[in-house]
Amino acid sequence: MGVSKPLSGCTNTEEVLPYIEQHMIHIKTAYPKFRKRTKWLQDKHNSTFIQWLRFKVQSELEEDNHGVSENLRWLAAGPNMAVPLYRSYLIKCIKFNIKAQDDVRTTQNSGVYLLAHTMQVASAKDKNPILSNMGFYGVIQEIWDLDYQKFTIPVFRCDWIDSSSLVVDELGFTLVDLSKIGHRNDQFVLASQVKQIFFIDDPMHRGWSVVLSMPNREYNDVIGDEVLGDVIIECEPFTRGMPNVDTFDELVGELGSQNIRGGCEDIWIE
Repeated sequence: MGVSKPLSGCTNTEEVLPYIEQHMIHIKTAYPKFRKRTKWLQDKHNSTFIQWLRFKVQSELEEDNHGVSENLRWLAAGPNMAVPLYRSYLIKCIKFNIKAQDDVRTTQNSGVYLLAHTMQVASAKDKNPILSNMGFYGVIQEIWDLDYQKFTIPVFRCDWIDSSSLVVDELGFTLVDLSKIGHRNDQFVLASQVKQIFFIDDPMHRGWSVVLSMPNREYNDVIGDEVLGDVIIECEPFTRGMPNVDTFDELVGELGSQNIRGGCEDIWIE
């Protein structure tokens, strides 16, 4: 039985936002020829922000009256490289499974939807994409619990459906082709950012699945007395070294869950 300490609230992103702005100014100053290239600037930010933030915060900590919070200090330091993986994770009364867990169950809990304010690129040569809201549909493949010593942050590694394999039929239902996987370089999402969805086979269109959004199903499994703090881990996780991920810039664009049931507290892990 393992126990972790979740970060209360979502203040970590707010604390990081001023540094994001500083980093973008730093990039534009260092590369003036690219200051109007929106996509290039965003890609550069994504690939260098974590290292820049770590150095920036460390420099500020060496100053008197630096004002760096404990949360920001641990975020900048990065998570433990040994990452616990889980088959199921219960957050705000909503149970999420990895696909391998769904494959041996009669219920489905691995489908997720993310509404993101992101860049939309017309083509590979598009140097100035537009920013707008865009929906992404995916299936959870792994559940990671990133340990920042003082708190943990659950993230999902998902197979995201290629945006070109998404249509809306004449009745207004969203159809996706689950075999068409895209966005392979950006698979991770904060667990707090997604809404749970379900996929059912479309009887009229072979190879396509209908996306359904159902009312939250409360998880009422009997829990024993092993309640310590805010998190319970019911089955021992297995760990592995963290792969080389370019950046966890999902912290930058945290949208907050749109599928949170009021009156529920804590995070339960199965």
